[in-house]
Amino acid sequence: MKTIVVLGAGKIGRMVAHFLGNSGDYQLRIGDTEPKATAHICKRVKAAEGHSVDFTSAKDIDKILSGADAVISCAPYHCNPLIAERAREARVHYLDLTEDVDVTRQVADLAKDAKSAFIPQCGLAPGFITICAVDLIRKMTDVQALRMRVGALPRFPRNRMKYNLTWSTEGLINEYCQPCEVIKNGELLQVQPLENLENLTIDGVEYEAFNTSGGLGTLAETLKDKVRAVDYKSLRYPGHNYLLKFLLKDLQLKDNQEELREIFERCLPTTFQDQIVIFVSAIGTFRNRLTENTYARTIYHQEIAGENWSGIQITTAAGVCTLLDLLMEGKIPQSGFVRQEEVPLSEFLNNRFGRYYA
Repeated sequence: MKTIVVLGAGKIGRMVAHFLGNSGDYQLRIGDTEPKATAHICKRVKAAEGHSVDFTSAKDIDKILSGADAVISCAPYHCNPLIAERAREARVHYLDLTEDVDVTRQVADLAKDAKSAFIPQCGLAPGFITICAVDLIRKMTDVQALRMRVGALPRFPRNRMKYNLTWSTEGLINEYCQPCEVIKNGELLQVQPLENLENLTIDGVEYEAFNTSGGLGTLAETLKDKVRAVDYKSLRYPGHNYLLKFLLKDLQLKDNQEELREIFERCLPTTFQDQIVIFVSAIGTFRNRLTENTYARTIYHQEIAGENWSGIQITTAAGVCTLLDLLMEGKIPQSGFVRQEEVPLSEFLNNRFGRYYA
């Protein structure tokens, strides 16, 4: 039985622990700064033990990693460089969920000549969205455009923003504030978040989409000079973008992100009744004809083993757990930096955790 360290016992960490700890194949060590959070998991997952871990302490991280096979970081994204550094030192496989571009670059640097695998961005977007996009263009030539749209949305919004908190508030604000990578005319560029607003309809529901940071993962770097145009946008209900610009620009909360986090967590209710909307479109040449290939799916919250889990918990945890399974089965590279675009969609969807996307 493999020993897996899960750092972070929040919403996603709980789902990861549920999937892995109840699979019969993994023994878990759950690390968090909050003992009550780890105790909550250990009461529900037999194959788990809780540890108090300061994510900024190399000593604490080294202790929990000792003798482990892999570590999954569900910790705040800014903690990942240290966790990755200690994983390299311990020769432990490393996986994370970060959408932050700079953090991923630091992880990639640490992965050079590493004896273990380093697989960042294993969630929904980046993560599954990348795997899906590469599969759409696999049989195409002269790919003109690749568009990726993802939304983690409440099913029953009641406020003017038409939004509830479903995942990390820090991560949400980070993607609203950081520059976004795109490919335009085959060239890798940076554009501003919240811009390039568009409206679209998926399965009869109207949404708006706009630039947000990190969703492309490493795909932009991989596809530059190969695809003419690539972009990623977040999906929201109409009107959300207007209010975000009011908060971030007019009220200058982009420069006071801790204050914005406090406002969001005080005023926006959380919900487990959500839906994950995924839309990917590729336009290119297939069998000598200009062809559009589209993947669209909506994934809802659901009850698993008698407990209600949100869609964002299920999809994010399913992503990283699938990558861990494929790693342990030897189906993806065992050392160095591993990109999401190296993972075959068929292998992903046939996995016991990846099936939640299918």
